[in-house]
Amino acid sequence: MATKDLVAASSRPIVLSILAQGESYGYALIQEVRARSGGELEWTDGMLYPVLHRLKRERLIKSRWGKSDTGRKRKYYRLSREGGKALEAERAQWINVHNTLAELWGYKPCPT
Repeated sequence: MATKDLVAASSRPIVLSILAQGESYGYALIQEVRARSGGELEWTDGMLYPVLHRLKRERLIKSRWGKSDTGRKRKYYRLSREGGKALEAERAQWINVHNTLAELWGYKPCPT
């Protein structure tokens, strides 16, 4: 299980990366993170929604109200143009951190 600090630091690029693949809503984002991490990252509403609100304030994501297949009202989130640019910057920073740790730990670095 990842530490709380690592989860907090990685939440921004993770959310932006998921939304780069298409529009989503809160519960689906939580499920996607769980699936992509093999169950290692267990996000909660209390962790996700402050991240979504912050990204929205920064104009990196947009939201709209819509209805689910069952007719229930839910908020859908999508990446903005500015969010796409921020994701590229986040990706470069995380690859740099990954490659530094890979070098230190004797693993093969990722291509940049």
